[in-house]
Amino acid sequence: MLKGLYTAYTGMVQEQRRLDTITNNLANSNTAGFKKEGMVTRSFADEMAFRIKDTGDNLIPRRIGNLKMGVKIGETYTDWSQGPLKETLDVKSNMALQGPGFFAIEYTDKQGNTSIKYSRNGEFVVDKDGYLRTTDGDYVLNRDAATNSSAGEAGHIQINPLIEYSVDTDGTIYQDGNAVAQIGVVDVENYDYLEHYGENLYDLLDGGQIIPSEATVEQYALETSNYNIVDELVTMITIQRAYDAGQRMIRAEDETLEMAVNQVGRV
Repeated sequence: MLKGLYTAYTGMVQEQRRLDTITNNLANSNTAGFKKEGMVTRSFADEMAFRIKDTGDNLIPRRIGNLKMGVKIGETYTDWSQGPLKETLDVKSNMALQGPGFFAIEYTDKQGNTSIKYSRNGEFVVDKDGYLRTTDGDYVLNRDAATNSSAGEAGHIQINPLIEYSVDTDGTIYQDGNAVAQIGVVDVENYDYLEHYGENLYDLLDGGQIIPSEATVEQYALETSNYNIVDELVTMITIQRAYDAGQRMIRAEDETLEMAVNQVGRV
């Protein structure tokens, strides 16, 4: 009976964590370049059950059979599929990636530490000095800096903010018909080495390898989230029903325990 309580408890905890993941996806449904996350479950290893204080088989406790000990998180994963593109014809600094790849961002944290992060969010701005930045103020890196994973002023993209510019599909920025810079777009050989950092950015873990990207850059556009609200709302209903089933199981186990203590004990 106590095992039933534990099994129901682990199932409810798992469903709560799945709901937290879906809630985070829902909160970012309008975030440019956001990639939804998911979660899979797996059972704990089976345990062999024995009869307590039973030595009937040559002083060896008799086996009852295998016991299932509930479920736990097997893996949290990111869905890297392409999100739909949305035109933003009134914002020329917006860029979208069509295909696998990432913008390289020189990120500075609140402590002033600088590192390179990767993002699909191409919602950029050109500041008064002509530097291409994210909406949070971090520098977008050029091709050489992105390829070599090197931060610093030499990797910053600067154009003349008083002159019109256009961006080619390979990320090259043109002004007055001349190429003045190229946006750094790279890919990662194995996405298992990418870790979600926060703020819609990703860290490249030790062992990860930067490779050339086949993605094309689309100016006047943003990649929207690949999160499907309708599908996830259906999943939320399924989670709620599974959670309710766990609650009913705990109530049933509690009533059985109460009967065992208050009634069977009297006999």
